[in-house]
Amino acid sequence: MKNKTAIFTLLGAFLLVAFICDIFTGNASISVKETLAALIGTSGDAIIDEIIRNYRLPKAITAIIAGSALSLSGLLMQTLFRNPLAGPDVLGVSAGAGLGVALLTMLSGTVIYPLISSMGGMAQVVAAITGAALVLMLILAVSARIKDSITILVLGMIFGYVASAMVTILQSFADPDSLKVFVTWTFGSLGSVTWDKMPLLLTLVLAGIAISFIMQKALNSLLLGEHYAASSGLNIKRTRFLIIVNAAVVTGAVTAFTGPIAFVGVVIPHFARAFFGTVNHKTILPATILLGSILMLVCDLVSQIPIANRTLPINAVTAIFGAPMIIWIVLKRKKL
Repeated sequence: MKNKTAIFTLLGAFLLVAFICDIFTGNASISVKETLAALIGTSGDAIIDEIIRNYRLPKAITAIIAGSALSLSGLLMQTLFRNPLAGPDVLGVSAGAGLGVALLTMLSGTVIYPLISSMGGMAQVVAAITGAALVLMLILAVSARIKDSITILVLGMIFGYVASAMVTILQSFADPDSLKVFVTWTFGSLGSVTWDKMPLLLTLVLAGIAISFIMQKALNSLLLGEHYAASSGLNIKRTRFLIIVNAAVVTGAVTAFTGPIAFVGVVIPHFARAFFGTVNHKTILPATILLGSILMLVCDLVSQIPIANRTLPINAVTAIFGAPMIIWIVLKRKKL
């Protein structure tokens, strides 16, 4: 117990350090003194104050929110389907969000677009949430008729493939400007979440985290199989419904606001289990949230390494970090 407390304390400290480093790091050359002054009061330079307060600070907070949500969703999916490769996008919700954004770009030049464009920066978010919600409704309709979770997993993947295929078709008809906008969205961006968008994203993710903590006992029961869980009095259908909705909502929310971010949800639950040597959700749930937040902050720091005066796509950085971590876990444990 003491070792576990010490590890959580260390992770908390690491999270705080990574958060501070993320605020102090960026393409713009701003000193530590100027950064602190902008956070506390004013640096005396309106541009520096704007960068620190309205870009770097919300971006660092978004990294924590996104890392927590995607890792949590991955853990829920791996627990429900007992599949080590299950992740946040396994049900096709992320692909649905992408389809929504792709449809939005295709509407440019039509009579509908002026109405949508009047939403400003929220237009892509609304489109992504709508697409994710439509796929979620399909999944829930299927889960109401099918008892086998693995079948639901396979159908969810098929829905994702269909959505991705539709996106590809839309891209083939897109004009270069619209295509560029969509491709840029697929890179993922933590800096696109402004203060006015933050409350909605934070509310959805915090609700998902709270529900997951309430369901700890049910999640532990599912680790032993649905038949055992049912024999112990667990309502499998209701539990499966809550897990799917919870995972889909937090995944759809993050994807809508930040674009698709790969690998975090798949790798972090494995890393948490290996790190703490247990599968008990009482430990793994908070560990997964902490580790996911840390990884996302670290990836955001790496993405800001100056290469040709450009910021690296966060989606690519998380994949570069995630793949070696999975390989390390497999080599250490000889299995997933």
